[in-house]
Amino acid sequence: EDMMLAGRDINYVIGVFTMTATWVGGGYINGTTEAVIKNGLVWTQAPFCYAISLALGGFFFAKKMRKRKFVTMLDPLQLKYGERLGALFYIPAFSGEILWSASILAALGTSLRVICGLTDTVSIIVSACIAMTYTLFGGLYSVAFTDIFQLFCIFIGLIFSIPFMLQSEHVTIPLKTMNVTMFPDKDYSPFLGRVQGRDAGVWVDYAIMMIFGGIPWQAYFQRVLSARSPKVAQVLSFFGAFGCFSAAIPSVIIGWITMNTDWMATDLKQSLVKDDYKLAVPLALLYLTHPAVAFIGLGAVSAAVMSSTDSSILGVSTMFTRNVFNKVFMPKASDKVTMWFLRGTVFINTIIAMLIAIFVKSVYGLYLICSDLVFILLFPHLVLVAHFPKRTNKYGMIAGFGLAFFLRVLAGEPVLKYNAVLKYPYYQEPTEDSYGVQKFPFRILCMLINLITTIAVSYLTKKLIKKRPNLDVLETEKQNDYEQMMMKELKA
Repeated sequence: EDMMLAGRDINYVIGVFTMTATWVGGGYINGTTEAVIKNGLVWTQAPFCYAISLALGGFFFAKKMRKRKFVTMLDPLQLKYGERLGALFYIPAFSGEILWSASILAALGTSLRVICGLTDTVSIIVSACIAMTYTLFGGLYSVAFTDIFQLFCIFIGLIFSIPFMLQSEHVTIPLKTMNVTMFPDKDYSPFLGRVQGRDAGVWVDYAIMMIFGGIPWQAYFQRVLSARSPKVAQVLSFFGAFGCFSAAIPSVIIGWITMNTDWMATDLKQSLVKDDYKLAVPLALLYLTHPAVAFIGLGAVSAAVMSSTDSSILGVSTMFTRNVFNKVFMPKASDKVTMWFLRGTVFINTIIAMLIAIFVKSVYGLYLICSDLVFILLFPHLVLVAHFPKRTNKYGMIAGFGLAFFLRVLAGEPVLKYNAVLKYPYYQEPTEDSYGVQKFPFRILCMLINLITTIAVSYLTKKLIKKRPNLDVLETEKQNDYEQMMMKELKA
């Protein structure tokens, strides 16, 4: 546990820094600016949604999970559903964490390519190797302490660069939200953006997915479970929420500056198109500031990448080592064997994330898919086992998980280049140039179907097994370790 959870000795200060730095990655910084430029502030959902997510995690999960001294977020799922069925939840958790790491590394690759002229491959490999090295030898200790330095670099680097951008002769001062240079033909504020009636379902779907789907991530629970006490775990979640929201403000301002820049007059000599929006931060640093300032700003982006990559890689490796290797395959493995297996898993997962970042073009799109799988498949069961363990059993879990996954697959996915088989209300039919789009908040529906099906099937099978005990092939009526723990808590 020392390597996985830093001896459960993380205090308030270190906890807040490492919690904030974990969420504020290169994808978070570049993605926030991109969202502001592409669709306006109203569609830049990540900053406030993830801040709410951290706060809700603190209210409903942090204290409870830390009090029970779990090591990973999959521990209660395995205690309730058994080692093998519980390990099934590692699949969406692994996919989300590893693709999150890959998307962050890819974001750094584009930044270094623009400012330093390095190839994406070189920058991704160097960054991944640095993060992997100190994670291998220090575990959560080194990750947490480097997060303090990295978060300092993020805030100082980006905030320091903004005044220099505003002094550029190519930026319109004061900044305007209407009729800005890049969008002269719009009859509404392109900076603020707008949500039209036909897109309201999409906005709500993504907002709820980010808020509640942002909770079941090992990178978050690793900080919670490493806290010195349940109270510390809860407090660092609240302050982490504030830090996460605050860290997005410089990115929003850079997006606003970018929208008020005459890019044709800069050395870029061309207007920004949609493909350039993801490069807005490095382009603003390169063409609107002095080279020395651009270097400092690049350091901020690089620090953001390191702070999230190491956390994600350690988190996903911890889950595999404990919940798959220890619980399923090698329950009698010694601490020494487990530690070396964890280090080997860190190495392998870093290589996987690095290869995906180098060779897959739509890494961020894949990350979004895995994020909604975490929300649809994992979140309902984490809620049930943490708060309503008697409302679920193995039969309900299999039914809910399977049905929700099936419905999500049928809903189609433009990133994977296939159209919907099951078309929900307000479905936008595909055209020659685009795939179909679900306008209905189908992710929320799939999650609720998972939750309701699990509860309903669990209730019915309990009634049936009470009358016909011989039908209980999964032995759900035997009081498991998790229920025993709950009974002890109630008695205490």
